[in-house]
Amino acid sequence: MKIIKPFGPTLAKVKIPKNIINKINIEVDKIINSKKLTKKNDYSKRVVGQVYQEIRLTDKFVNKIIKKFITKNISSYVKKSINQKINNIKIKNFWVVRQFKNEYNPIHFHDGDISGVGYLKIPKNLTKNKKKIKTNGTIDFINGQKSFLSNSIHNHVPKVGDMIIFPNYLMHTAYPFMVSGERRSFSFNLEVNKKISKIFND
Repeated sequence: MKIIKPFGPTLAKVKIPKNIINKINIEVDKIINSKKLTKKNDYSKRVVGQVYQEIRLTDKFVNKIIKKFITKNISSYVKKSINQKINNIKIKNFWVVRQFKNEYNPIHFHDGDISGVGYLKIPKNLTKNKKKIKTNGTIDFINGQKSFLSNSIHNHVPKVGDMIIFPNYLMHTAYPFMVSGERRSFSFNLEVNKKISKIFND
């Protein structure tokens, strides 16, 4: 795990095992190939993404395939960030975002205490454009305002297997891209011990 602290809030970057990526992609493909499952697992009305499709994965699947990986890394993230041990992690929701050409995710924040995004598929030449700054298809994390010796934006160019962990309140946005193919990612929100997450406790 790599702890990233480009401004106030702490971020962490970890690598998702290939077997977990494969299992999630297989599950998503199964859902999108069934009209019944697609309708049943539609999550688009619950989130802000201006994207083709957002799919909720069942608690049973999440608990079996990725919960252990997530909770292990969340525990490490909190320990390395604030030197606190957590013993209560509850995944509130877990969904997959299917983003295609010209689609985007506007600036937003999440609920819960800690959130994460992981990348399952990335089109070739994702950041291709005519400008020098290559932000197409990338994600920006935003906090405060730009000032001397202090950045307000941390940009991440996603690669398959990347997972970024961050506080739920941290504003972020995913930019549109101009190439063909699917940018597939998952997002999650979770809750931890209230005595740790609520900084104004007596």
